[in-house]
Amino acid sequence: MNVPDAATRTPVPVAIGLGSNLGDRLAALRAGFGALSTLLSDIRASRVFETVPLHLRDQPAFLNACVTGTTGIEPEDLLRALKEVERGQGRAADGPRYGPRILDLDLLLYGDGAIWTPELTVPHPRMHERAFVLVPLAELAPNWQHAGLGRTIRELRDGVPDVGVRSTEWRLERPGDHE
Repeated sequence: MNVPDAATRTPVPVAIGLGSNLGDRLAALRAGFGALSTLLSDIRASRVFETVPLHLRDQPAFLNACVTGTTGIEPEDLLRALKEVERGQGRAADGPRYGPRILDLDLLLYGDGAIWTPELTVPHPRMHERAFVLVPLAELAPNWQHAGLGRTIRELRDGVPDVGVRSTEWRLERPGDHE
């Protein structure tokens, strides 16, 4: 993976959402977590949740999780690295919006600020509506404040119904870790 030198920037806390609904979903999430471990320091992962698809309902159920950590990588460079990880796991760039995918990585939060560029919007523009993001993220960062809405992740989670979000016994591990 071609990752820019992160040593030039003060580490910033980040939150990333992971999802998969094709193939060995858990293996895809674990591979994503392993790759994120090379991009982030102090990485922590939520439990894995099984979730019903939104928008395009005629597709397999998703597995979702969130990770938090710190990085010195600039936001746009981090987004490019996330897309490279997705491609490395076999995600097609031309799949349908909201359609099935082997691995989806979304940059949810980057520090305490907001970013609006043609390539990137942070906080993620729809995260506050999505229980499949807020339920796992609240396990890791319940008091992190959403820059645009001025509410904590816990408050946002409490404001959305969690119907269709079911906890599993699975956890994310880096390759070689033991359960």
